[in-house]
Amino acid sequence: MIGFLINQKEVQEMEYLIKRELDEILFDLKDERIDSMVKRAMNERYKILFKLFTRIASPKECLKYTRSSSIYKQ
Repeated sequence: MIGFLINQKEVQEMEYLIKRELDEILFDLKDERIDSMVKRAMNERYKILFKLFTRIASPKECLKYTRSSSIYKQ
């Protein structure tokens, strides 16, 4: 297990960066021009970032980025 200490300002910055990345991935997943193989990789990245996001964000914020299971089957 790896851990590190960060202050509240750093938590806010991390939360902001992850939210922007999650928004970008969600936007790109809707693009019809993107290949399914690329979308699969984006989906994996989304899952990893979302797990990280749940560790630093409030449950209310996490709900905004929760996806239904049917979306994962793209």
